[in-house]
Amino acid sequence: MKRELSQFLDYLRHERNASSHTISSYRRDLGQLGAYLEEHRLALSRVDNIHIRGFMAELHERKLKKSSLARKLAAVRSFFQFCVKKGWLAGNPARIVATPKQDKRVPSFLSEEEMADFLETPRSDKPLGLRDRAILELLYATGIRVSELVGINQEDVNFKERLIRVRGKGKKERLVPFGRIAGERMTDYLGARLALLKGEAGEKALFVNYQGRRLTARSVERIVDKYIRLAAVRRKISPHSLRHSFASHLLSRGADLRVIQELLGHESLATTQKYTHLNLGRLMDVYRKSHPRS
Repeated sequence: MKRELSQFLDYLRHERNASSHTISSYRRDLGQLGAYLEEHRLALSRVDNIHIRGFMAELHERKLKKSSLARKLAAVRSFFQFCVKKGWLAGNPARIVATPKQDKRVPSFLSEEEMADFLETPRSDKPLGLRDRAILELLYATGIRVSELVGINQEDVNFKERLIRVRGKGKKERLVPFGRIAGERMTDYLGARLALLKGEAGEKALFVNYQGRRLTARSVERIVDKYIRLAAVRRKISPHSLRHSFASHLLSRGADLRVIQELLGHESLATTQKYTHLNLGRLMDVYRKSHPRS
């Protein structure tokens, strides 16, 4: 299936405008399917739903998480649907294979008090310290993904209107507001950014490393991990936890779920609704005060 996979990845890249991260994931997941078919000497035209279930069972035996299994099955479905569209197959053998039921996990997040302490952890007034303060503040102020943060260019920031243009999944753009404190932190950082640029004066990225080049998502993860340790938070917190905290705090203070959906850049409201159970106490309080027969 090498030829078919190559054309599918080209389709994702040029017609679906998929990100490099998405394409890499599809290549890896479908590469595993290709290895399975080769091991069992199965031609693509002979694959049926029983073979797909066998492939999924083999992955399950490797102790993969249910979320990983679901992602791989989604990749397989998309690939076979592409094959049907091209006329290579009569039907999609993965269509009737059930997606593994996902475990309901409570997203990790910080309380408002913990967040206030965490944001004050970077205390250095050196360029990298000012950069780190701006990064943490902006992640919490906007709820943007790390991949979106590292993609921000200087020209994307409107300080007057306090808006940032971010490029989300599928390279879809949206405008996200930020608050006064985040604006102050970015202004402080921009005053020191020149000291980091060195020979990279033409770098467009808002956030750069000590060599004056655009930060990577992995670098931001290390920055967050560093300050989580310094803040002595005793549970698993990731950069995505700042996004969860952003949504949770907005919801607890009465923000509409639809507004939070727009701010987070979620395609479906169902994705945003996972935050509602984090604020059950708040929801019950609103119910008691609002319902005529509560």
